[in-house]
Amino acid sequence: LNDQAETVLLGLARGSGNRSLNGMAEVNGRYLRPLLGIERATTVAFCEDSGLTAWQDPQNSESKFARVRVRHNVMPILEAELGPGIAQSLARTAEQLREDETALAELAELFFAQFASTKSTSIDIALDAFKSAPLAVRHRVVAKALQILQAPEFARVHIRAIDALVDDWHGQKPLTLPGVRVERTATHIVLKTAKTLKPGAC
Repeated sequence: LNDQAETVLLGLARGSGNRSLNGMAEVNGRYLRPLLGIERATTVAFCEDSGLTAWQDPQNSESKFARVRVRHNVMPILEAELGPGIAQSLARTAEQLREDETALAELAELFFAQFASTKSTSIDIALDAFKSAPLAVRHRVVAKALQILQAPEFARVHIRAIDALVDDWHGQKPLTLPGVRVERTATHIVLKTAKTLKPGAC
């Protein structure tokens, strides 16, 4: 539980989106975190009651790590100033955001399947449908396209630049982003790469 709260706080401080703020999942592929919802003090107390020695990661005392500073400096201040239960509240926030992110990701996948066409060196997105899609869905569709095109790096500023081709169109030239060229045609937003995509890349 404490790890989850720290993850959310770090995400907030870094201006992260839902994917970071929704924290860690109890099940993520082959990784299982069955104790994620239990406070650290509870697990330590259980070990003591059972005659076991709780293992402490030595890195948890090294203040060079941001997570350690959050744990030892930030969380105690929040508890003192705002009252107990901060870790539980942050964990609930992560759970709610995870539910929202799951729904938005599914909507983006449905949109991509219906309105995006993957070719050998490009992805074409139907302009009218793209215009009418919620921004949160659009941004996830663009992120998926950039990943398929193996863009070496992309950030929110790149996604917002693509937004301008849709919402602030005044005949501007195509965008040149890291590894990808983006242009607007009469009917599509087209993302092109110099690479040839493998069959089934999407």
